[in-house]
Amino acid sequence: MKVDRPHIAIAGAGRMGRSIAVAFAHGGYEVDVIDFKPRPDDEFEWLAGEARAEIMATLHALAALDAIPRDAVDAVARRVTLLPQRASEVVLQRADVVFEAVPETLEAKRDALGRIAAAVGPGATIASTTSTILSTELAGFVARPERFLNAHWLNPAFLVPLVELSPHATTSRHVVAWLRAMLEDIGKVPVECAPSPGYIVPRLQALIMNEAARMVEEGVATAEEIDRATRFGLGLRFASVGVLEFIDYGGNDILYHASRYLAERVSHERFSPPDIVDRNMKDGRNGMKSGEGFFDHKARDGAAYRQDVLARTLGMLRHFGLHRPPR
Repeated sequence: MKVDRPHIAIAGAGRMGRSIAVAFAHGGYEVDVIDFKPRPDDEFEWLAGEARAEIMATLHALAALDAIPRDAVDAVARRVTLLPQRASEVVLQRADVVFEAVPETLEAKRDALGRIAAAVGPGATIASTTSTILSTELAGFVARPERFLNAHWLNPAFLVPLVELSPHATTSRHVVAWLRAMLEDIGKVPVECAPSPGYIVPRLQALIMNEAARMVEEGVATAEEIDRATRFGLGLRFASVGVLEFIDYGGNDILYHASRYLAERVSHERFSPPDIVDRNMKDGRNGMKSGEGFFDHKARDGAAYRQDVLARTLGMLRHFGLHRPPR
């Protein structure tokens, strides 16, 4: 889908709003960031100065890492306009998409989304950036729920490519496709998920972080060793191969037996395999070795696919400076 340059507004001038603004400005878009809290002029000027300083610091940090040319910093920064709450009605009336980025409370979301919905035009898309509240809980706060969804950015939003799009039951499929295309236009990698607690990444990472903390508590390894194992084993692996792809690559049967062993010796609640792993084991759907699993491998060139996985993993090793030629 081709995306014309829409007018982008961000309701909320805090850390997330600023970070999203940098992402769009970097992608060539003009962005209005609205301070959505009423405050005296002197307080707004202080906030705006702080926000501008943070945006400039972010861009200079990226330039120092050769992520953007140094002579592009000012031009990118000029694409972001900071506005007080009193200007919100005019700005929102002309917005094609509004990202709500106010504090993570239901009361704050209700107030902000209600005010946004009352001000925008009938064709505007509204996206909450909440990391905790589901789109099904928020859709009732807007006048046109078919044009509403959650867009969960990962910090730092200007750098991490993933954005989790979570529509609700009546969100227009055109709205989802349009927002996905706009995010892809600025180099983001949008994924879609149901309105389920934790979305995809927070739900997965909560399990990993809690288990890592437990291992420190149990004396399994030091924090330093666990983090080395995470960066150069777990992280490197899953930056190269998707989690479900890895199950199929190694074999669902290996996960099944490993999970049962850990369930018996560590925690039945945490490590018992889910029903889908049990069913796949029973039905012989063990991934590449059987031709099907979470993915269909029957038509795949196995040798070419393994070479591709090897190339992806080798690319990560080279990135970390860990690949060495043979002696």
